[in-house]
Amino acid sequence: MAVTWTITNMEYTNDSDKGVVHAAWSASETDGDHTGTVSGMESYMPDSSAEGYVAWDLLTNAKVVSWVKATLGADEVTRVGEKIAAQIAESKTPSTAWGKPF
Repeated sequence: MAVTWTITNMEYTNDSDKGVVHAAWSASETDGDHTGTVSGMESYMPDSSAEGYVAWDLLTNAKVVSWVKATLGADEVTRVGEKIAAQIAESKTPSTAWGKPF
């Protein structure tokens, strides 16, 4: 299985450039009936004159996910995957349970 990264929403400037100010994201993986999910939000300072600027209408999930991963850095992207794997493992074999002895 592989972690799936999704941009869940974006805040953008209210001008003709519509530069991305915040990108909300979710990373998840499913193994049978067990799912792990981590989400967050990254902030950006859009500059339409900067080299590599991507116009709003040309943005894709893959492009913005690449920004998010670059912002997080390789170590944090790895930690996100580890957190998801831990959630799935806990779901498969819970370390606690609910109940009453009476």
